[in-house]
Amino acid sequence: MTKTIQLNGKTYDVPTEVQSVQQLLIHLQLAERILVVERNKKIIAKEAYDKPIQDRDQIEIIHFVGGG
Repeated sequence: MTKTIQLNGKTYDVPTEVQSVQQLLIHLQLAERILVVERNKKIIAKEAYDKPIQDRDQIEIIHFVGGG
């Protein structure tokens, strides 16, 4: 069963094998970046990335870009 979430303001169908925020970051190739994840309008700690993604969750991923 697939889940549909809001990812950075856009509808996104989560692949079946992606069950947690950590797996979503790996899937999106963002796992090694410095970032902030917000779930349902609350920033979540990295320790909570293994909690399951629910249908209709709102996920915002903000990653930092260096430069000057």
